[in-house]
Amino acid sequence: MLDFLGTFFDRSTLAPHGICLLWRPELIWTHVVSDLVIGLAYFSIPVALGVFVTQRRDIAFGWMFWAFALFILACGTTHFFAIWTLWVPDYGAEALVKAATAVVSVGTAAALWPLLPKALALPSPETLRQANADLRARIAERDAALAALRQANAERDRAEEMLRQTQKMEAIGELTGGVAHDFNNLLGIVIANLDRIAQVVPRDAKADHAIADAMTGAERAANLVQKMLAFARRQPLHPTVIDANRLIGDLSELVRGALHAIAQPRLELAEGLWAVNADTNQLESVLLNLAVNARDAMQPGGVLTIRTRNLPAATAAAHAGLQPRDYVCIEVVDTGSGMSREVAERAFEPFFTTKAVGQGTGLGLSQVFGFVKQSDGHAEIESRIGSGTVVRLYLPRHDPSRLPEPRLLPAASERSGPSAFSMPKFA
Repeated sequence: MLDFLGTFFDRSTLAPHGICLLWRPELIWTHVVSDLVIGLAYFSIPVALGVFVTQRRDIAFGWMFWAFALFILACGTTHFFAIWTLWVPDYGAEALVKAATAVVSVGTAAALWPLLPKALALPSPETLRQANADLRARIAERDAALAALRQANAERDRAEEMLRQTQKMEAIGELTGGVAHDFNNLLGIVIANLDRIAQVVPRDAKADHAIADAMTGAERAANLVQKMLAFARRQPLHPTVIDANRLIGDLSELVRGALHAIAQPRLELAEGLWAVNADTNQLESVLLNLAVNARDAMQPGGVLTIRTRNLPAATAAAHAGLQPRDYVCIEVVDTGSGMSREVAERAFEPFFTTKAVGQGTGLGLSQVFGFVKQSDGHAEIESRIGSGTVVRLYLPRHDPSRLPEPRLLPAASERSGPSAFSMPKFA
């Protein structure tokens, strides 16, 4: 074996490759420069492949890149030996390098062909782009579904909150109505006996004064009971067919007087407004109450707007709290200080008030709410701190099949009843 190796690496009988080129400089240096450039390029490629595989450990078939790197490195070494053998006939070492290169190339080729189907099965850039587009579309669909779910949950929460509020108002109304009805009977006994006392007791200034004070208190209590009955929807109503625009026009002077110098009224009355079914005197009282309440919330220079519009059944069906029928909407809008959401949610509750003690009973808006509900309508408040308040009254459109045809109402100044001549107190 040693003799064979000695003979294999013996170069004493060999001539350098340059002799074959007759040592012609142009040939020698062309070979040198070409093999040097090729060898350097071959040596740089494995370095690049090694950096790539090291940085991208997720790449498929990474071991194959290392096999290519080893193969290209061996090829580059053969080119450097080609330069060496131009002057030194070290052909034995060159033969071993070529043999190693052959082994590496065969191994690489043998591993490459079975790997080819797997490589072809890898997704193309276009396939990846399409997959990414599909993924983005699915993400968008998921986000839209989540948004719809959140909206549905929010609507359900609002519906549940409205249901709880309605149930609470119904329970309070039942309790208030029962108490008010019994209290009203007791007040009737009190007032009747005060009348009898005034008739049978001898005339005396002190006695007359005491009886008058007692009668005043009883009458105020009776007025309070009427407001409680209004909230409980047990007040006697006399609905008729009303042209809301005309009623509001007739009330404009009373509204102006109620506002004093604090605010100016503005009317925005829709043309072709439908007739409504409601109690005329009670509707006047409600509008005047709302005007007084708005006045108390505004600073001098404010504006009170009373606006009317038709609300078709198709629009009403999408509105919480309304039945799918035609309504007339009356809006009372002020430029006052507004109220918080928490206060607005409780504004229709009886005895709830933000005014100082002694300045209100807390039954004004509850009376409005009770009247509208008893008229088969709906009421709502929209308000924000510093942005004023909007009170909307939804009254059902006149149904000719239920009530007689509309008749012209006399002007407000010609109608009898306390609401046409006196300003109701609002709290």
